[in-house]
Amino acid sequence: MFEYTLCKQDLRTRARAGVFTTPHGEIPMPIFAPVGTQATVKTVSPDELEDLGASLILANTYHLYLRPGPDLIMRLGGLHEFMRWPHPILTDSGGFQVFSLQDLRKVDEDGVTFRSHLDGSLHRFTPERVVEIQEQLGADIIMCLDECTEPHDYHYNQAALERTHRWAERCKNAQTRRDQALFGIVQGGIHPDLRAQSAAFLVQLDFPGYAIGGLSVGETKEEMHRILDMVTPLLPEHKPRYLMGVGSPEDLFEGVSRGIDMFDCVLPTRTARNAGLFTRQGRINLRAARFAQDPGPIEEGCDCYTCRRFSRAYVRHLLRVKEFLGYRLATLHNLRFMLRLIDEIRRSILDGTFVEFKTRFLSEYQIVPEEVREEQRSGTRATH
Repeated sequence: MFEYTLCKQDLRTRARAGVFTTPHGEIPMPIFAPVGTQATVKTVSPDELEDLGASLILANTYHLYLRPGPDLIMRLGGLHEFMRWPHPILTDSGGFQVFSLQDLRKVDEDGVTFRSHLDGSLHRFTPERVVEIQEQLGADIIMCLDECTEPHDYHYNQAALERTHRWAERCKNAQTRRDQALFGIVQGGIHPDLRAQSAAFLVQLDFPGYAIGGLSVGETKEEMHRILDMVTPLLPEHKPRYLMGVGSPEDLFEGVSRGIDMFDCVLPTRTARNAGLFTRQGRINLRAARFAQDPGPIEEGCDCYTCRRFSRAYVRHLLRVKEFLGYRLATLHNLRFMLRLIDEIRRSILDGTFVEFKTRFLSEYQIVPEEVREEQRSGTRATH
């Protein structure tokens, strides 16, 4: 039911193109998944997502558990029917959101107790309960409950890692649905020995896919690349590798070149609502005065609805007066930019030009300064 097929391996990097088969269709890899936290990608309809080229979306277990609840979603046919999305869906475990609550949660060997960010009510997640919730939601790909940590504290990461491994075993034992692929999550912060230990333990549990968690949470880009360089070779070649919560344009190239198959990130949708628009030259702030009378599209040559129909001046006006259409148009452009980019990356792997494409793109693309990236990290996986 779940099978990863390798189509082409790049000869100069670890980049690879493949296909992952699921009950709701094939996922071409590498893939970027738009984030639909509340069972919707903000401001965008399922039909529009299809037109943009999306073949996988992510929904959030923590948020859907709180509202409207997994029992209701299950009674209404599961996530695919509930949100009328016929293609593959991935749900995370909710662990990142729970562990982000800081003073509102308490961890023990059995699980984590936390208070809702909505009303302060008390709740409990265990590995078994998280699997049960995700089985009710009915996504194609589901995640083990893991303990998310600050990346630098070695002793904390070591203790959390051991607990994460015990929880992974319990998640695997708790799974009852075989039409869902349960992924294990490699943790260990920025510490190579812990990452190697985590990869080895999870590989022997024989999950159908593996995620790399605990990155883009405060470490530098260089630290993240170093961890990816050593972790991906330790994971099975015949199974997908998923880098959780990472997905700026430059991240796609750097992750793919290190053997990553799957990405998700709220960056395209969230920055769109804050007037940040992606172009091949870098991200622009559409609120800047220089765009006030600009008759051109967001990006010349872009085939998205926004660029085909509207000017920078018009979209800027909508965003400045906080019209909902402005958020929609900006979001449509950013999602199309990311989905077209990952498709071009895949095609470059298939035709043997990935290195040249990466070099050309990154030479023209102005990467967001580090101080802005630090600001972004505060919520890239909390909400879309």
